[in-house]
Amino acid sequence: MTDFKVQHRDGEGVSILDLKGYLDAHTAPDLETAFQKLLNDRKFNIVVNCRDLSYISSAGLGVFMAYIEDVRKNKGDIKLTNMSPKVYNVFDLLGFPILYEIYKDEKEAIVKFRNAQKA
Repeated sequence: MTDFKVQHRDGEGVSILDLKGYLDAHTAPDLETAFQKLLNDRKFNIVVNCRDLSYISSAGLGVFMAYIEDVRKNKGDIKLTNMSPKVYNVFDLLGFPILYEIYKDEKEAIVKFRNAQKA
């Protein structure tokens, strides 16, 4: 059994998903459920904190691609933070830094959302 957890918390006008463990084909449905719940609750400003994410497969990356269009269609975004070099390399290899804003720190992403709301 692969160990993966996704926890949701709200902070400063955004929804934060904390990912922990291995995100692969077996655990991707857990992330899908979390994203779907946010969409159902009309929460479209999402920060995904990858601080404790130790591995991501193409199936895990596919979850992000499956939801980004619906999030952006509702004037929101998914911003990624706190990636280890190993996890970042997987995102980078597949061109994700062109599609997603990636920040070293969760607070940076929250500030970007706040500044965008003021504009």
